[in-house]
Amino acid sequence: MKMESVLCVLRSDLPNEWLQEITGIKLGEKEFYRALSNVAIHWVPRDKIEDNRKYKQLIPYIIIQTADGLQTACYRRKGGEKRLHGLWSLGVGGHININDIPKKDMTLSAVVTNGMQRELAEEFAEMPWSPQPVFHGIVNEERTKVGHVHLGLVYMLSVQNKALLKPGMELDSFSWIDTKKISEIKMELWSQIAADFFKLDR
Repeated sequence: MKMESVLCVLRSDLPNEWLQEITGIKLGEKEFYRALSNVAIHWVPRDKIEDNRKYKQLIPYIIIQTADGLQTACYRRKGGEKRLHGLWSLGVGGHININDIPKKDMTLSAVVTNGMQRELAEEFAEMPWSPQPVFHGIVNEERTKVGHVHLGLVYMLSVQNKALLKPGMELDSFSWIDTKKISEIKMELWSQIAADFFKLDR
């Protein structure tokens, strides 16, 4: 079976302020893509990239909340990333692969959006697509082996009716938690950063 090739950029091409040990930076979507406008995009087989700190893989990381913000979706990690197993996550998403390149629009923005929508469609049997996830910025951490090679692109998806969101089997123990109680669960580091990023537990 052919190995999946995933989207990544050279760490050396990214702004230094994005690569601090613990980073949560709010950015507009246009500002984000403008910062990457002259950055070369690389497609590298996933098995060649997961421990290569020369690159950062761009990962859509979608936080899902009820429209009133009172509840936030979370799930327990299992799936392909064994290094995160057992931790709770607020972010749904995953790698962008070469098959996510749209035929009519090959811009980085279109590729990321296409990959994000595919990931959501894979994770949820039913998905309310209106409104679309909204880009808010980036999260990064350099404390773990996972963090060394990934950069999170943070989105927020607000759902009017959470009953319309039907999670698949990959989202283990998918549940809704009172937003103010998020700090009580044992989260992966990106989720901890995102919780502070959005001030979810305040």
